[in-house]
Amino acid sequence: MRVALLGTGIMGTGMAKNIARAGIPIKAWNRSKARAEPLAEHGVTVTDTAAEAVDGADVVITMLHDADSVESVIKNVTLGPETVWAQMSTVGIAGTARLAALSDRFVDAPVLGTKKPAEDGTLVVMASGPAELKDKVTPVFEAVSSRLMWIADEPGAASKLKLVINGWMQCVLAGVAQTVAFAEAVGVDPRLFLDTIRGQASDSLIAQGKGAAMIARDFAPTFALDGLEKDTDLIAQAIKDSGVDASVITAILNVTRRARDLGHGDEDMAAIYYAFRPDR
Repeated sequence: MRVALLGTGIMGTGMAKNIARAGIPIKAWNRSKARAEPLAEHGVTVTDTAAEAVDGADVVITMLHDADSVESVIKNVTLGPETVWAQMSTVGIAGTARLAALSDRFVDAPVLGTKKPAEDGTLVVMASGPAELKDKVTPVFEAVSSRLMWIADEPGAASKLKLVINGWMQCVLAGVAQTVAFAEAVGVDPRLFLDTIRGQASDSLIAQGKGAAMIARDFAPTFALDGLEKDTDLIAQAIKDSGVDASVITAILNVTRRARDLGHGDEDMAAIYYAFRPDR
């Protein structure tokens, strides 16, 4: 088993470490090689080019920003006839269909989680693709996850589920951001909000974790606001295409863009909070 991982951003870095930790030989490539080079200390072979990483690989993982960046990289490498391509970036429904058309050994496998789960190997992997490829990719998916869900035997089903889940998460995140800003504006300590809902039906890990980050103004990125904007745009388009009213997610997309325009794109997605402040 030899793995190539293309894209060592916030998520890809943790995934590469855990694949190597599982004893699976892995090569990694990133557009900025300097960002990938620290992985060498963890047993990962860092390559100069994507083609070099893919050469001889049994499984190729793409963990890049969007469908366009994935396509541009894959079209410039040669996948072996037995190589399985595990596309683990969030690229939406149309993007997944476009990429799946490039290979008949394609597995649609987006993940649920951010920086810490990626580092800890506790992501949730949602996979869909030809059943005969399952055994080949399972050891790799298990190395990066605490839960592997095989959704269907055709690509696309996993990405649809990912958008459904992310749409719900975006609603919770935006609601927490508005609530923290509202509490501060009317003179209520927002920590009382988090303390009051703790353990109740209205509580969630997102509310507690991101709410605390907003209150502390701790926006070190575990998942960047720019990525949130990209994903929310994909969700909004998919909801519109389905015929469902998209007014809620469209409002969240607009708020996300406002926070980005205020200069918080490189910060954690919790920085959506700044779009709600009365002094914005």
